[in-house]
Amino acid sequence: MKKNWYHLENEKEYEEATKRFEEIKHAVRGSEHHKEKMLLAYLLDDYGNRNCSLPELDPIEFIKIRMEDFGYKAADLAREYGDKGTISKVLSYKQPLSLTMIRKFSKLLNIPAEALIKEYKLQ
Repeated sequence: MKKNWYHLENEKEYEEATKRFEEIKHAVRGSEHHKEKMLLAYLLDDYGNRNCSLPELDPIEFIKIRMEDFGYKAADLAREYGDKGTISKVLSYKQPLSLTMIRKFSKLLNIPAEALIKEYKLQ
């Protein structure tokens, strides 16, 4: 029987949602499991924002972690932004994030824009 997910209110619900997310984290895009995975990612993120502080990460590490959380590859970011070469340079610290990237990746990866505007060192 499929569980109906709602606002996570306590640690027990958070743990159940995390367990389910791990079970379906490789779901095929467009499938019902993928939709459930995306909902769980949102609910888990919301719970985390309300109950945990974010670690001090540079914006690129934060992006990489969220890409892994959602099962995204650089090609997925390139589809959103439109330029695979630029994404590759950004992810390898050779080019800074642009304002357009910050806006798009904040929405796509559910990262607060404030976390993406922090300064970080390029190589």
